[in-house]
Amino acid sequence: MVQWTAFPLHPNTPKEGLTLQELFAGRDINIGQLLAKLKQTADTLGLPFGDREKTYNSRMAQELGKWAEAENAGDRFHQAVFQAYFAEGINIGRAKHLMAIAESVGLSGDEAHDILVQRTFKQQVDEDWNRSLEMGVTAVPTFVMNGRVLVGAHSFDQLYDFIHGKVMPSRIL
Repeated sequence: MVQWTAFPLHPNTPKEGLTLQELFAGRDINIGQLLAKLKQTADTLGLPFGDREKTYNSRMAQELGKWAEAENAGDRFHQAVFQAYFAEGINIGRAKHLMAIAESVGLSGDEAHDILVQRTFKQQVDEDWNRSLEMGVTAVPTFVMNGRVLVGAHSFDQLYDFIHGKVMPSRIL
């Protein structure tokens, strides 16, 4: 069984987002090369990846994701959020976009709005964030199985080998 765990990736990002230049300011990172490498990896893995110029706060998407999971639509919702964020550059920190994403996977936009306003799943995401930090998670994706940790995007074959204990984990918990 796959269990999604929320992780605080750039939690201080404002609602309007940050340009990648703002996000990486003061760090010796060639954003063009970074994006080219990410695009190449996504292409190799058959994942959608558009021309990103900004990063957005994912906290509310994580909270809505917990609701989607409770409604047996978690995988569909998470995939739709990834598509919106990584391929289409949509601001997943905005309620109107999250409501539309929820509707796109068969959930109620009105109920999604209420979940966001009431912060119904705030505690569950807080618990995930704490668990992630306690486990030393520093990047996404991170896969954890039987105390073994594998960090980064990997091919199906590599994940299969990790699950079956045939690939060295990034570390052991």
